[in-house]
This record gives sequence, structure tokens and C-alpha cells, in this order.
Amino acid sequence: MRYHINPARRFAALAMALAVLPLLAVTACSASGRTPSAVEGPFYPTPEMRPADQDNDLARIASMPHDAAGEIVRLRGRVFERDGAAVAGARVEIWQVDNNGRYIHTDDDNHDTPRDPAFQGFGHAMTDAAGAYSFRTINPVLYSGRTPHIHVKVFVGGRERLTTQFYLDGHPDNSGDLLWWWLSEAEREAVTMRFQSAADGTPTASVDILL
Repeated sequence: MRYHINPARRFAALAMALAVLPLLAVTACSASGRTPSAVEGPFYPTPEMRPADQDNDLARIASMPHDAAGEIVRLRGRVFERDGAAVAGARVEIWQVDNNGRYIHTDDDNHDTPRDPAFQGFGHAMTDAAGAYSFRTINPVLYSGRTPHIHVKVFVGGRERLTTQFYLDGHPDNSGDLLWWWLSEAEREAVTMRFQSAADGTPTASVDILL
């Protein structure tokens, strides 16, 4: 889908990425096989910005008669501790732009493009006894100055354990994205989404998270 990219917002995104390169360098050296961390970014929605419906289905808001625009996909995986133990009861959050490239955050001021009122924009899932999480959302699209991505946070026992970003396998804009570029090959693999058609035809990607 085509949408206007504000040059000022593109510059701000690139400046932010450049500013965190030293931090990412430290992360890359200390990851030890864990899911690499990434910056939260400027558009993590505060509680008052989140919709009343903030479950694990971002593609459908309870009050709306239809799904969000875009390709509906599933994102799932399991959360593990460093010793390989599955983490039950972890809170996994995701947030991303809608199919028009808009975040639900109030500071996303790209007024040239309207928000999709049917897209939840933020959601959370609690891992089950096997550490599994699952989301229904849309295939991420381009955002000013960034390759398509999904933001992820993991909380265990109320404490934030990880903030990261997931990327689309083989997307042509990955190599031009500074945050993706700085990752090692192993780290890229750890945060790559490969969507394949499930039994019901819904593209599904599995990404495990190692804390």
C-alpha cells in the first residue's frame, strides 16, 4: 500500500537509529545466543493510548464489524529462559503500524494518512504452561525510514525482561535498515519471521524468544 513518507520523520528515525548504535554494539557482544534486544522506539503506547480491547488479536477490535485492513497473519512461538526452561505466565506485548503505516501513539503525527480504526495497534498474550504465545495481526508494512517490523516486549513476574523487534524474512528493505543491519547473522535469524500457510490458509510465523 502506498502512503506519504514525511521527510522529517524519516530523518528522525534514522537519527534515532544512529544514536543507539553504540548501545547495540554492546548488546551484540553480550547476547550469548539470546534473542537480541532492540530500542523501544518512540511509539510504545502508554496505557491511556491503548484501546479497551487489547487482547492477542490485533486484527479485530471487538466493537468493529470487520477485520483490519491488510494481510491477516499469525505470529506465535515460545518463551524460554537461558537454561532452556519454558516460561509460563510471561506477558508478551506487540505493537506495530497499521496497513497505512500509522502507530496508535498520539505522537505519530503523519496526518496525511488516516489511521485504520479497525486495527488494534497493540496487544498482549500470556504464555501457557509450555511457554507458548500466539497473536493474530497483520503482516507488517513499511514505516518512514524503517523496514517492516513488529515491536515486542516480554515481562516475567511484572519485570521487563526483553524489548526487541521482529523482521520479515528476505524483505528487500532489511539491508537498508540500520537497526537490522547492525545485527549479526545469528541475531537476525533469532528475530526473523518466516510466514508459511497454515492448515486454514492463514500465513503463520513461529519465533521463539530466549531471555
